[in-house]
Amino acid sequence: MSKYKIAVLDDYQDVAKSFADWTVLAEHADIKIFTDHLHREDEIVARLMPFDIICVMREPTPLTAALLMQLLNLKLIVSTGARNRSIDVAAAEKLQIEVRNTDYLGHGALELTWALLMAIAKHIPQENANLRAGGWQHMVGNDLKGKTLGILGLGNLGAQVAAVAKVFDMDVIAWSENLTPEKAIAGGARYVDKKTLFQESDYLTVHMC
Repeated sequence: MSKYKIAVLDDYQDVAKSFADWTVLAEHADIKIFTDHLHREDEIVARLMPFDIICVMREPTPLTAALLMQLLNLKLIVSTGARNRSIDVAAAEKLQIEVRNTDYLGHGALELTWALLMAIAKHIPQENANLRAGGWQHMVGNDLKGKTLGILGLGNLGAQVAAVAKVFDMDVIAWSENLTPEKAIAGGARYVDKKTLFQESDYLTVHMC
């Protein structure tokens, strides 16, 4: 029996090899990891045509119905995380292509959200550049205490962001199309309409799928 051909897409940071022990598949599969990204559908099809299995890194390469119909060897799509909106799951099912998801670590987005917010408030990138250029502090950072954090999309991640904001003694407001005042309270925020969200927020974080 010939080996399965596996493609790992959009590994920009070239880390896929270090996040799993791929050697256990060596007897059964040949694995090709792509660290670049293709935009044109014809180029994507030409690249992926030989493969039986595609592993995708979230959403960079949309697997549309039109694209999947051309991948005649494809039997399995594996995506990181619980769901991936860039995969046409209905089309895959119709074409008898199995779609599976891996587990994921959910804290990364929360930590990055606060890293970015703190960097903006305290001017960290600019001051780091000033220091490396031989200067010293050029600006005074902004305090978070008492400021208003607006959350567009108060789901699981938004609620985690709200919990951290409370530690900084911030006022947290939120809005999304399906959010209610009761759900907002449960998520650690105060419900406002969309206009108020954008008008009153000192900082705005977006967590929409």
